[in-house]
Amino acid sequence: MIVRTLAALVLGTFLMVPHAAIAQAGKPAASEKAGDIEPQVRTRTMTGTFGGQRVSYRATMTETVLESDDGKPEAVIVTTSYVKDPRDASRPVFFLFNGGPGSGSVWLQMGAFGPKRVAIPSDARDDGAPPYPLLDNPDSLLDVADLVFIDPPGTGFSYLTRDTNPKKYYGLEQDAEAVAKVIRLWLNDNGRWNSPKYLGGESYGTTRTAMVARELEGGTYNDVGLNGLILISTILDFAGREPTPGNEMAYVVTLPNMAAAAYYHGKVQAPSVEAIVEEARQFAIGPFASALLKGQDLPDAERAAVRAELARLTGLSERYLDQADLRVTSQRFYKELLRDRGLTIGRLDARYTGRDFDNAGETPDNDPSFYGIDAGYTAAINSWARDTLGFETTREYQSIGREPGRNWEWSTGQGRGAYLNVAPYIGQAMRQNSQLRVFNAQGYYDFATPFFGAEYSLKRMGIPQDRVEFQYYDAGHMMYIRDEDRAKLSRDIRAFIRAR
Repeated sequence: MIVRTLAALVLGTFLMVPHAAIAQAGKPAASEKAGDIEPQVRTRTMTGTFGGQRVSYRATMTETVLESDDGKPEAVIVTTSYVKDPRDASRPVFFLFNGGPGSGSVWLQMGAFGPKRVAIPSDARDDGAPPYPLLDNPDSLLDVADLVFIDPPGTGFSYLTRDTNPKKYYGLEQDAEAVAKVIRLWLNDNGRWNSPKYLGGESYGTTRTAMVARELEGGTYNDVGLNGLILISTILDFAGREPTPGNEMAYVVTLPNMAAAAYYHGKVQAPSVEAIVEEARQFAIGPFASALLKGQDLPDAERAAVRAELARLTGLSERYLDQADLRVTSQRFYKELLRDRGLTIGRLDARYTGRDFDNAGETPDNDPSFYGIDAGYTAAINSWARDTLGFETTREYQSIGREPGRNWEWSTGQGRGAYLNVAPYIGQAMRQNSQLRVFNAQGYYDFATPFFGAEYSLKRMGIPQDRVEFQYYDAGHMMYIRDEDRAKLSRDIRAFIRAR
């Protein structure tokens, strides 16, 4: 066995020491003891054409062991790196992860930016049954940056050891601390401390991006300067997703999504999705927000006018809107918009439709935009990691792991009763780093992380607007599923990285 040991960093409550070695096989967490873990490194040299350039690269899957301060292994983190060969330290490095919390990096890796992608329908149809072809991905960013996909604890093939307390890793701050340490140690191991660095994620991965940026840029020692944050399907201010009684912002930020979905399914008329979305933005932040905030003091005439415009923008009947007191939750909207056709629409991507057991309920049985794609992605990552890269394990790949979410600590110590908003951490990092820029990508048909909510979060005080870029796509949460938008996303991020 060949062992390569990196510098140990004492950071906070535990010590992380990565070990790199060739192991014969992984073992399930239930059987692992402190002395049994033999971390794997699997490397293949490959070539591909990305962004029109032929690139030779090394694909490497690595297990990094996180240890407690008494030397006990607590977690094993898997990273998948794609690095140009020969190594060029002047090239940017882009660290990526997905969301959840509990989601593996399969979505961004096999759907958007990895050198291979899974072929599933681009037009919001179900992915059907296997086989799911693995195709060369010319939209990978390997022509402009080396890529490092990180699976935090409890996601992908990464795991906690048998006796590890989940509270040490499953939480906003705990997770960010672990991911930041993995990044620091990857920079050590690969000699990339002075390379341009980009950090980004999708969905909760954007929340993680804000938290990890705080860890990397906010330290008093061993600070890691960043060139850019790349946010895909952003969720930073969680008030916008919780329609609890009295929280009117949840209805305000989702209204433009409803207008976009209604337009896509032919329930409202407009010159374009951009046009109907802009109308909905202006109405949502103006007359609609004002009406909701007036509560029971809302005059009848104003209520009638707001109800009529709301019906025009959403395709819902005034009678239904009146019964809902002008406040239609996203779950109800998925069911109601196409009830006359016996269809529901997707949460992650409202272009998708499904059929429920019956048509009488208030909410859908399931999300057709998730069950329409999940099998293809799961098959792709297992085939790529096990069969092509040679990663050996009896563990199941956790594309959406349950354990992190069940144990997640959502507090950031912002104060008693404070709702979660991590956008200020991005503002702080930008104010302390005059060259840090932010790229934000949003799909018009994404109800999981509404685009208007991202705009609301990133346009508030403390965030320098001259360094924030917004781009929009004619698809949903994973906009890269649509072929045209995967190409556009790749072009947009490629231009963002080159603009440094």
